[in-house]
Amino acid sequence: MIEYIKGSITSLHPTTAVVEVSDIGYEVHISLFSYNLLQKVQESKIYIHEIIREDAHDLFGFVQPEERALFRLLITVNGVGANTARLILSSYSPGELSRHISLGNDAALKGVKGIGAKTSQRIILDLKDKIAGIIPAEQFIGTAEVIEDVDTAETQAEKEEAVSAFVVLGYPRAAAKKVVDTLFKKYPELSLNEKIKKGLTML
Repeated sequence: MIEYIKGSITSLHPTTAVVEVSDIGYEVHISLFSYNLLQKVQESKIYIHEIIREDAHDLFGFVQPEERALFRLLITVNGVGANTARLILSSYSPGELSRHISLGNDAALKGVKGIGAKTSQRIILDLKDKIAGIIPAEQFIGTAEVIEDVDTAETQAEKEEAVSAFVVLGYPRAAAKKVVDTLFKKYPELSLNEKIKKGLTML
């Protein structure tokens, strides 16, 4: 099993990153939280969770070990797969997610695509007593994502990157394109990462 990959970030998108180690590029699936952190560095140590199936060998990567620990807890919940867990971690930072679970805020979890009332309640029931071992309760508020100002020019390349991110996360391309057009028109001041996070609440 791969514990982590440490190397140069040669390609970075809202849902994937390529890390080059000894002339080998490893593609890892990432959340928007990790994407935001990786925007600030050229090299990184990325903690890995492997999912090996007959037809695929997927690497899910996390900049912070706490985020990986939350991912691993989420996929133990019945009805929550790897992509759903990544979508949850794209909607909320580790601190925000831990706070919602700790407080039993199922309404926040139901705001994530693919999470219904039963699944949100199951996540809270199964994980409420486990998350304190990952992120202490007193740190829940302080671990929210910090987003720096970045170039917000409404380029076609940025729009296509945002659309591709939504498609990878499971949304229809037509719906994603419509939301992206709305985001760039109404919120030009937001970074690409912020636009995508906001779009997750609109789809």
